[in-house]
Amino acid sequence: MKKHYLILALALMIAGLAEAQTNIQEMYDFNRKQMTTTLEMFKGDNWGSTFFFVDIYHKLDQLTPTDFYTEIARSLNFWNGTALKDFSLHVEWNGGCGIYNLPIGYGGYPVNNAWLFGAEYFFHSADFNNTLTLEALYKNIRGGSSQVPMQFTAVWGLKDLFGLKGLVFSGFADFWWENIVWSDAEKNTTTVFITEPQLWYNIGQHFNCENLFIGGEVEISNNFTGNVGGVRGWQVNPAAGIKWNF
Repeated sequence: MKKHYLILALALMIAGLAEAQTNIQEMYDFNRKQMTTTLEMFKGDNWGSTFFFVDIYHKLDQLTPTDFYTEIARSLNFWNGTALKDFSLHVEWNGGCGIYNLPIGYGGYPVNNAWLFGAEYFFHSADFNNTLTLEALYKNIRGGSSQVPMQFTAVWGLKDLFGLKGLVFSGFADFWWENIVWSDAEKNTTTVFITEPQLWYNIGQHFNCENLFIGGEVEISNNFTGNVGGVRGWQVNPAAGIKWNF
């Protein structure tokens, strides 16, 4: 669920830079005792932009990756020169799979495969250092249902935070409704919330290497199934790691 760099890359596109923005992150989750490898890419074009990321989870007590999750989103905007330039149409696919190891052998399961359609609006400061995107999306979860099939998303980015060059605060927040079957076989429509604020510092600028960042994130969620197997209530999962911008 790492949408947080979409807004920063979108700002660069609107400013006139059309190069692909790609990075790879390696995070250690202190609570889950696992590593997460994330590959992100954003590319703007004359008709909008494309964004995707892939998460690969590695539990430290197993030799192989245990979960995979990806999102790919297309923002459609070919009216950039008009008064509606900050408004875009949005289509997105989310999905993945998990692997479990039982005494009888290995098995797998899908992770939150869903299609989303809707609109987004982009806010920014004059220098594009402070940015915010708000999204309102129809959400269709494969094999699932919801009495309110909607998702609301906020994505933000603050560059050179507190005037410190290279300090970046970014993140996203998702809120939606979903019918979830809990361990006690109870099935009902519940609200789901997840946010992942990240703080990165461009440590490489001090060594003539602008590509290298150090930092981390805190995943805060409520009723989020994700790759934690279905946990009711609130969870807070801090992580730390490094990022390399290509």
